[in-house]
Order: sequence, then structure tokens, then C-alpha cells
Amino acid sequence: MPLLRLLPRRAWAALLSQLLRPPCASCAGAVRCQSQVAEAVLTSQLKARQEKPNFIIKIPKGTRDLSPQHMVVREKILDLVISCFKRHGAKVMDTPAFELKEILTEKYGEDSGLMYDLKDQGGELLSLRYDLTVPFARYLAMNKVKKMKRYHVGKVWRRESPTIVQGRYREFCQCDFDIAGQFDPMIPDAECLKIMCEILSGLQLGDFLIKVNDRRIVDGVFAACGVPESKFRAICSSIDKLDKMAWKDVRHEMVAKKGLAPEVADRIGDYVQCHGGVSLVEQMFQDPRLSQNKQALEGLGDLKLLFEYLTLFGIAEKISFDLSLARGLDYYTGVIYEAVLLQTPTQAGEEPLNVGSVAAGGRYDGLVGMFDPKGHKVPCVGLSIGVERIFYIVEQRMKTKGEKVRTTETQVFVATPQKNFLQERLKLITELWDAGIKAEMLYKNNPKLLTQLHYCESTGIPLVVIIGEQELKEGVIKIRSVASREEVAIKRENLVAEIQKRLSES
Repeated sequence: MPLLRLLPRRAWAALLSQLLRPPCASCAGAVRCQSQVAEAVLTSQLKARQEKPNFIIKIPKGTRDLSPQHMVVREKILDLVISCFKRHGAKVMDTPAFELKEILTEKYGEDSGLMYDLKDQGGELLSLRYDLTVPFARYLAMNKVKKMKRYHVGKVWRRESPTIVQGRYREFCQCDFDIAGQFDPMIPDAECLKIMCEILSGLQLGDFLIKVNDRRIVDGVFAACGVPESKFRAICSSIDKLDKMAWKDVRHEMVAKKGLAPEVADRIGDYVQCHGGVSLVEQMFQDPRLSQNKQALEGLGDLKLLFEYLTLFGIAEKISFDLSLARGLDYYTGVIYEAVLLQTPTQAGEEPLNVGSVAAGGRYDGLVGMFDPKGHKVPCVGLSIGVERIFYIVEQRMKTKGEKVRTTETQVFVATPQKNFLQERLKLITELWDAGIKAEMLYKNNPKLLTQLHYCESTGIPLVVIIGEQELKEGVIKIRSVASREEVAIKRENLVAEIQKRLSES
């Protein structure tokens, strides 16, 4: 058994003691069952691990724990993003965290090597999902769905070198919005860009710019410059690195590593340095090379129409036609876009945070057809919000400003100044819970009043209700404002109404 060879010597004694146990009843005294052997091996490995004095408890590279403080910030970001998706009529859905490996392969170009493959479990070769787009396309094809507007929030996994200081991880959350179906050109695409603007404006991250291009224009440029069609995707992957690398380094990669002729690379360089608005689109229509390419002309025509809709949406000034934008994923077929922050909200004198793009997306009209047995296509366009990078920016801003975060939503604390009042506190807190009020109390029979009040101040609970002998005798409850320390006595039967009134006014 190969598994047994993995055991350290010190684990053999523990393993033998496990194996000498009587076989399970289902084996009827015959060959020992595999489950018992596996259990013995795992037990022995755990014992060996526990005996190691230098064992370090840590999380895997490229992952992170999220504390309650982190989760409060993250939930606020996600709430804003999801509320925008819902405002635009999207339904929510989810897919498995892992897919059949064949579903995911050959969809991501050079990045396919970054997928996490799982060990064979019962005859299926599986991989953790790399993004939320390919599983969505698989869902549409499998369920024969022709139209859908959906959003999906979930974790994805990529086996790349993490850059924690830039909010890049191997396990991270994606927030996707997609429109599937056959519609008139550029209307859904324009709405996706509008959604990106609404979300980035709402998050108040600073000024931003959304770069747009079209995969047909990218391919048209390559063809016009003399790139062999067999190298289109490889060269596209190199161009996609221009937001991280200088042009000379990208050019070197294309020539030295991917075998592109230097003069062809130089011609590409003339195009990828162009960026502007609708006037650049018009200029490209007159370009002697691009004007001869049918694909490029189709892409330019759609971009011209897109800018008309973006102007009507009032966001054209946030959009830049950028010929350096390529988006390396293989499944894009039309308009592509990527949002970058022009500056992050740091204090004077500090270096701005470089986190790359914070949202991206595009049109992928052929992906669903790759899964359909008859090749039926469902045109799709969508966007993905870079939650981890946004979270990193917000987190750094809060550190700079020294902002504190409340990790609970408790509205009222039930306290007592005297001993032997646990039963009365339990009755009172039950009354508050049943009325839908968020309430807490200390899990002690006889807590000190000062300890209870300090807890409220440290956790930000706004109100305290106090019950003691005097209050019980008079049929009242004291309400204390933690901020002002003012106390008033309220009749017991009016307590809930008074608390609800105060909470609505705060």
C-alpha cells in the first residue's frame, strides 16, 4: 500500500496497534476492510504530527483569516455591491466550488496552469473553480437556459504567486453580474459599465477610469501588424500584462519567448499606446491597416454605439477607449473592460496603493456553445468586482484614519446592580428578543454593575436597561444612555415601545 510508505518510523508502533484490533463485523473475519486501514493510517499520522515539537500552526500560503472586524467591513462592501445588482434586476444563484476538470480546461489560455486540481475521488477528475463565469456558462448549457440576468458571490481559487500587499490571494471572493441572452447590440454591455460606475462611485474609493476595448479590434490589430493567427492568444496574453510591465518588457517577452518578429512587435507597439474617447474610435475607422480588417471594423462599430449609450447614461467621461487592454482569458469575443483607480484615498505625503484593476469583464458569446452538445450559442456579457482588492484599500484607509469598527449590532444590554436577579434578567431579555430587539447580557449569576457598563462602552452598545429590587417593586425599568449616561424610569409595559422609539431616532 503506497500510503503506508509515507509514515515516519515513530508512527509504525501506533499503526500496528491499530491494525491488531479485531476486524469490523462487515468483514466477517476475512481480509481487513480498507476503511479500518485508512483510519489507522490517519490516526498514526496525526499522532506523529502531534509528537513534532517544532510544528507551526499557520494558514496556507495565499489565504487569510477574516476577523470579526474584517467581516464587518467586508459585509458592508458586499451589501453595497449586491444592492446594486438587485437594483438592476439580477437574480442570485450559486454553483459547486469544484467542477469536472474537463469543464474548466482550455477556457483560460495560459492561466489554465493556475487551476487547483483535486485528487481522484471516485472516478471523477475535478478542479476547484477558477472563476464564476465558466460555471455559469456550464449551468446555462446544462439547463438549456436562453435568457438570464444573474449575480453570484462566491470563492474561487488560483494557484498563482500571491501578492498580499496588493490584495492578491490564491483563495478569494468574486462578485459577478452577467446578462445572458440575444439582445440588441451594446445595450446590455452599456448597462454593465453603468453598474461598475455605480458600485465604484458608491464605495468612494477615489477617482477611477474604466478602460474599454474589443477583442475583435485586438485580433484585428494583430492581423494588421502581421501576427500569425496561431500566436493570437499567446500575444494577447502578453499584451494583457501591460498594466503590470513596461512596454519594453512586454515586447521582449513577445519576441524572445514567443517568437514574434521584432518589426511586428514594433507595429503592435504603435497601437497599444493609443487611448482616448469616441474621437479615437473615429480615428481608428480611418486607420489604413485596421480599416481593411472586417473584424476590427465590427468592433469599432459596436464601440461607437456603446459610447452613444454611455453618454445617455451620463458616464462617458469615466470611459477610455484603450488599445492596450487585451484581457488574457480565451473566452472573450467582443467588448472588454477593466476599471482602475487613478488614485487611492491616502493622506498627504503617502504613496498611493497600487492594487491594479478593481473590476473587469466583457462579452463572451461563444462560451455556452462550448458546453452545448449541438453547439447552440447563448450570447453573454458580464462583469466581476474585485472585492479583495477593494477590501484591502478600505482596510488601509481605516488604519490610516484610526477608524474603529463595531463587530456586533447589539442595541440593548440587560443589566442589574444587585445579586440574585438572573431570573428577572432572563425574563426581560426574552421580552426584548421576542419584540425583535437585538439584546445581550453577561453570562454570570451576579455580575458587577460596573463590569456590565464597561462592556457596553467597549462594544458600542447604545442602551442599557437596568432592573433591580427598587425597579421590580415599582413596576418600572431604568433605561440608560451609554453615551450621555442619563437614566430614566419607564413603566415595564411601555419598555419595548420606548426602546423602539429611541432606536428609530438614533
